[in-house]
Amino acid sequence: MNGAPLAAWRADTPGCTLRNHLNNAGAALMPQSVSATIADHLQLESEIGGYEAADARADAIEEVYHGLAALLGSQARSDNIAVTGSATASFIQAITSFDFEPGDVIVTTRCDYTSYQIQFLALHKRLGVVVRHADDLPEGGVDPASVRALARDPRCRLVHVSWVPTSSGLVQDAEGVGEVCEALGVPYLVDACQAVGQFPIDVGRLRCDYLTATARKFLRGPRGVGFLYASDRALERGDHPLFVDMRGAEWTKVDAYRIASTAKRYEDWEFPYALVLGLGEAARYAERVGIDVASTRALGLARRLRQGLSAIPGVRPLDEGRDPCAIVTAEMEGWDAQDVVGELAARRINCVASLRWFSQYDFAHKGVETAVRLSPHYYNTEEEIDQAVGVISELMEVRA
Repeated sequence: MNGAPLAAWRADTPGCTLRNHLNNAGAALMPQSVSATIADHLQLESEIGGYEAADARADAIEEVYHGLAALLGSQARSDNIAVTGSATASFIQAITSFDFEPGDVIVTTRCDYTSYQIQFLALHKRLGVVVRHADDLPEGGVDPASVRALARDPRCRLVHVSWVPTSSGLVQDAEGVGEVCEALGVPYLVDACQAVGQFPIDVGRLRCDYLTATARKFLRGPRGVGFLYASDRALERGDHPLFVDMRGAEWTKVDAYRIASTAKRYEDWEFPYALVLGLGEAARYAERVGIDVASTRALGLARRLRQGLSAIPGVRPLDEGRDPCAIVTAEMEGWDAQDVVGELAARRINCVASLRWFSQYDFAHKGVETAVRLSPHYYNTEEEIDQAVGVISELMEVRA
């Protein structure tokens, strides 16, 4: 694509003139309208005060919840949305809704995000929770049948899936696992951190109780803010976080409190409202571009990148699954990925390294210590993809 839409997207993204940004799975370049929204609110805070600025923008802040719900399909409403500090903060708020006891079971996958694997281990160490990892399919990604077998345990309290792991372009069968959980009546938590903004999402099809996400990745919002979807089912159960505060509950008596009726029960009183408004503008911008349009283009650029890397001797693409997403990972023989990232950065190409400890199960299975991770988005060009492939080819020739 070299027509008007691409030119407009790039004109909206000043960073495109400075860098070949292939780190959208880390933090995408913000559109001008997002950064302007943030700056405008910070200016207002400096002029009239933080509390007063929030009051003045109350309608715009409330609209953020409607915009986020619109990203998640027809079954999501603004009442199902909580704004949090990050996807990980959302995960923690959701998981503390469950009063785990020794022997309770959590079923998860072998490709969870690093922080979540660590937190599951902490639950095991401190509370005696049993963490079981479902088997993968032969082509990669969690096997819903294995989830079913493990989640049938009467002590199973929760199933969790990282829909798109951070360490590769794998897309796990989150909908298939949702069908299993619904049939068994087991609560289901989906990490959609790398999915939101990258492809269309319908929480009705996912059948999840909770979904966690961030602003900064493929949604192209600011760092330092994220959001949580809590289903009507979860809200009606009375789920609420262990450490609920005065934003999420009212202190009704000396010895009693009443939780908020909506997902705001998962929020904290103190908010970076400039970032919240930036998140809302990022959601609107994504809707204007069209999630289908963005997804189709990003996936096409990733295919071009993966094919280009596959043709370079000594480079091994690592992404498994039937339909890998817009995250491309590769091992480069003779290179530590961290050094490759430095070489690319010197040429104004942004990417990151994935290390063994980020994904112990996945990298052990692949026999990998480090991998380069490149993640294009719809505003990247074919020329930028080819430039990255060309530089990596040159680096491989140096070590040949």
